[in-house]
Amino acid sequence: MAFLGVDSSLTGRRWVGPAPEHERQAEALAQITRLPPALCAVLARNRVGADAVADFLAPSLRALLPDPMSLRDMGPAAERVLAALERREKIAVFADYDVDGGASAALMLTWLRALGHDATLYIPDRIDEGYGPNEPAMEALARDHGLIVCVDCGTLSHGPVAAAKGADVVILDHHLGAENLPDALAVVNPNRQDESGDLGHLCAAGVVFLLLVEANRRLRARGLQGPDLMGMLDLVALATVADVAPLIGVNRAFVRQGLKVMGQRRRPGLVALSDVARIDTAPKPYHLGFVLGPRVNAGGRIGAADLGARLLSTADPVEAGRLAVRLDQLNDERRAVESAVREEAMAQAERRGTEGPLVWAASEDWHPGVIGIVAARLKEATNRPAVVIALDGAEGKGSGRSVAGVDLGASIQRLAAEGLLLRGGGHRMAAGLTVARDQLDAAMARLSELLARQGAGTGGAGDLRLDGLLMPSAATVELVESLDAAGPFGQAAPAPRFAFADMTVLDARRVGANHLKIRFGDLSGPQIDGIAFGAYDTELGPAVERAGRARLHLAGRVEINSFGGRNKVQLRLDDAALA
Repeated sequence: MAFLGVDSSLTGRRWVGPAPEHERQAEALAQITRLPPALCAVLARNRVGADAVADFLAPSLRALLPDPMSLRDMGPAAERVLAALERREKIAVFADYDVDGGASAALMLTWLRALGHDATLYIPDRIDEGYGPNEPAMEALARDHGLIVCVDCGTLSHGPVAAAKGADVVILDHHLGAENLPDALAVVNPNRQDESGDLGHLCAAGVVFLLLVEANRRLRARGLQGPDLMGMLDLVALATVADVAPLIGVNRAFVRQGLKVMGQRRRPGLVALSDVARIDTAPKPYHLGFVLGPRVNAGGRIGAADLGARLLSTADPVEAGRLAVRLDQLNDERRAVESAVREEAMAQAERRGTEGPLVWAASEDWHPGVIGIVAARLKEATNRPAVVIALDGAEGKGSGRSVAGVDLGASIQRLAAEGLLLRGGGHRMAAGLTVARDQLDAAMARLSELLARQGAGTGGAGDLRLDGLLMPSAATVELVESLDAAGPFGQAAPAPRFAFADMTVLDARRVGANHLKIRFGDLSGPQIDGIAFGAYDTELGPAVERAGRARLHLAGRVEINSFGGRNKVQLRLDDAALA
């Protein structure tokens, strides 16, 4: 049954409320803990029992950090890095060109620099070299370096690793592994097939951080002091959120503590980028995923691939300022390119149909640097896994994004094993592929079959999930602060959304280019401001304006708006329906 009877909102979405068992658990939690019912609804949705509430609301890195040695090959990897330091060998860090790769590289470079060692950074060009290690680059690096550390890549790179003759290769990755691993000295990856999968939610930066924890532990055993790792959690937090890693387990502590470190403004690159992006509040997961992350990514998408990693690893504020300005400019250019591709891809996907298990689009006119973002936009619009492919001659390079509960990476990898893809791999929520043009339709049809087996396509394209009801009088600053304690929110931990039932919209107007600003409540009672960014790019803005003073159900996230030294609650409006 639709929540509040909303089968079709003003934007055509169905509202889904909490499951009955979660409602019962929330009531029990409220009685036992005396916490606000709205917070208990979020805890119940996350299956937090009464005895675990305190630890969940204050995730501790000390309590949640796994033993690095629980990962295979961790010991040899840590020892090899320390041996390279002791012998003053030249070390190369080979990284992916996205945020996770850049942050992972910055972690290694920063840690090594703190021990007096400057390593070589190598990030391949997205268009000329593609993702991951390639044979010419690895062969060249091996001629001048005794150790090559591959971060956020390498698990499927059998040929390139073999080409690194004369050098040892250590791989620190999180992408799905095949049955056979490359002939590297160590492959540390929680998503190897012979791992338990208990740490499969880590991004590459999380894996690198665990290596550094183990390396520091071994330094202490030798009577030496390792670099401060707590001060590097800002990089781990950025990578975890930007790479859409599930915010569960130790990832919650990584992000919670990393945001505190970032708020101290000690890393020149993140300070410069935050200033360029005009972030004037304490950093939140939103800033990592939608403000800083895209700018760090911009270099790898349409500019120089190493700009992001250089920004995150530099200790020079002047260089950081220059790099931040360049990345901000590239991000503006990326937006323009993305907008055009998104419009064409969405139109193509709609012609093909968006009700099945997979939506996809392909064209030879699209820039390969934005197809991942466009795939994410298609996924968000349809609630289906999405793949977008840039064709070039006889081949196409594609990028895919998935929805919760559907492992896209495993399906892509199986497709490659079946011979329908030239290459393919990734993780649960994101994957990349290379496909022959004449196999495109067959590959996408087979991918659709594999995703359907996992339940893709069963949810409504517009379902909006809500945690319950709120009254304006209950939406206080204190409540929002208590809800924030259940965070951080992101992948696998959606932000709380509530409905305000039967509200009068006292004011509704367009602000900026396409945003909707409202004020709602009662003339004689509490009133709340609301904002819906980009509402006029959808039906929401015009529909709310047309509704006038009609009574509406409003749905969204409550947050704190700080302005002029005052904190006020506002609703980040997601949807509305006639009451």
